[in-house]
This record gives sequence, structure tokens and C-alpha cells, in this order.
Amino acid sequence: MKPRVYILISDIRYRKTDMWHGWKHRGQRGLRHWIIAILRRSPKNGAEIMDDIEGMTQGWWRPSPGSVYPLLDGMVTDGLIRKMDDGRYELTETTRRESEWPFGPGFMNPFGPSFGGSRNIEDMLNEINGYVSYFEDIAKTGKEKLAPHIEKMRTLTDRLSALTK
Repeated sequence: MKPRVYILISDIRYRKTDMWHGWKHRGQRGLRHWIIAILRRSPKNGAEIMDDIEGMTQGWWRPSPGSVYPLLDGMVTDGLIRKMDDGRYELTETTRRESEWPFGPGFMNPFGPSFGGSRNIEDMLNEINGYVSYFEDIAKTGKEKLAPHIEKMRTLTDRLSALTK
């Protein structure tokens, strides 16, 4: 029998039976809720949201940019949040009001419209776009973090460019 570990996060108890598999899936299903909870406190950019989630889970889970940025874009499209000129996101007044109720209208579809659906090229391009947004956020706060990876980024750029010729 696998050991059970309980982690208390925002008064929600998660039973962990498989450290590497179970936590990740529980976290992804609730990523929209995590983002709303984080943005209730203050506006943040995507990288800061990922840092907060990693901190709140004590390092157990850090969502990928390919999960966070497409979700943020979708939440902007849905009118749940708005992107400010400085690149940070904030809750709309409607979302702020509705998120005060645990099962309010803002939480009717926490998994998003494509939950469990097949992945297509459009989904993959959205995921790549999320990573690019993440790199842009990092570049705003400290380009030195990207410096060791510039050559790999150039190689990927060349490969993607070759596909469009």
C-alpha cells in the first residue's frame, strides 16, 4: 500500500497517493481556480503566477508556461481577467464579485472547453505561444536568465522559420 500524504492548501485537503502522477493532474484541473485566487490578492504576470503556485504547493508543482499562458489568454477572452499595459493580469470586477461565492457563475466550467479533448496543431501553437510569453516576462525582469539559452532559442527559431518557407 502506498503511503498517503496530506497537504493543506487554502483549506482544501488533497490526498496524495502517487507523488509524481496524482498531484500534477489535481493541479491542472484546478489551475483556473489557482489563478483567480492569486489574482484576488494583486495583479501578476504569468511568471509570477507560476512562482506563486510553486510556492503555495511547497515546490510540489509548478505549472508549465504552456499551461498557464494559453489559459490566461482564454480567461481574457472569456472576460474573467484583463491584461494590463505592463503585462500583468487582474480580475475583472465581475469575476472579483462572482469569485466570492465558492460555486458562482465564474466557476461553471473550471476545466475549460477543451478539457479531455484531442490535441491539434492549434492547441500546440497556443502552447508554444505561452512559452514565448513566459520568455518575454523573464526578459523584462532579467535577461541574464535567458543568456545561457540563447543559442538553443536561435536553433528553435530557425527550425520554426524553415517550416514556413
